[in-house]
Amino acid sequence: MIEITRQVQQAVSNSGVREGVALVHVPHTTAAVTVNENADPSVQSDMLSHLAKLVPQDAAFRHAEGNSDAHLKATLTGNSETLPISDGRLALGTWQGIYFCEFDGPRQRDVQVQVLSAKDP
Repeated sequence: MIEITRQVQQAVSNSGVREGVALVHVPHTTAAVTVNENADPSVQSDMLSHLAKLVPQDAAFRHAEGNSDAHLKATLTGNSETLPISDGRLALGTWQGIYFCEFDGPRQRDVQVQVLSAKDP
């Protein structure tokens, strides 16, 4: 799990949008994005270790590529997050950070950020 909060905030800042939403999307089937605690790194290690127990890599999967566990973990975690923007800043909680989750790597990956402005009616 790699924290990407700073990079997403930079995309928001570069957009000039003051009020709206940021859509953070990972266009991969074995990677994900999530929002979770960024104060204690043991939260990320706990998440990864329990995902590994929930979906073990050596289970009897039929997928020939050998990464079915990564597909399932990515599905459980999710491939996008929609985050509010208020006054030009991501409206995250005090302890929240945005994380890219790699379940089948390392590989070359992309994270897409689309910033949408709220418009008054």
